[in-house]
Formats: sequence, C-alpha cells, structure tokens
Amino acid sequence: MKYGFPSKETVDRLRQQYPKGTRVELISMNDPYTKLKPGDRGTVSMVDDIGTIFVNWDCGSGLGIAYGEDHIRKIDG
Repeated sequence: MKYGFPSKETVDRLRQQYPKGTRVELISMNDPYTKLKPGDRGTVSMVDDIGTIFVNWDCGSGLGIAYGEDHIRKIDG
C-alpha cells in the first residue's frame, strides 16, 4: 500500500502523542533489513515534518518509525 505524506494536523498530533522522552515498544516494522523486532523498546527523540518518529532504541539502533508503515505503542517507564 502506498502512503502520502501526512497532513500538518497529523504531524502535530503525532508530536503531541509522542513527545521527546516517550518510551515506546515496536509492534511491527515494514523493513526487511532491520534487526529490530516486535517487542524492542526505545525512547522517542523527535518527530520530523513528515511524521517520522525517531527513536533511540535500547539495542543501539536509531531507526525511525515511518508514518503509515510501521507501528509502535507507548509504554510506561
């Protein structure tokens, strides 16, 4: 499925939902080359202007979450 860029309103919502420092857990990632796997955890560093959520993963990766392609959930701590 092909996705376009999210609207400014969607990006603003993502920034409110995932502010810097938010802990997240990976649900799924549409990238056959990543070593990240469901259940991996990390900390949000930023959301860019096209809705990519950049995460500093606990395993050392810095791979971003692509809007409309990848899925994360917020966790406590």
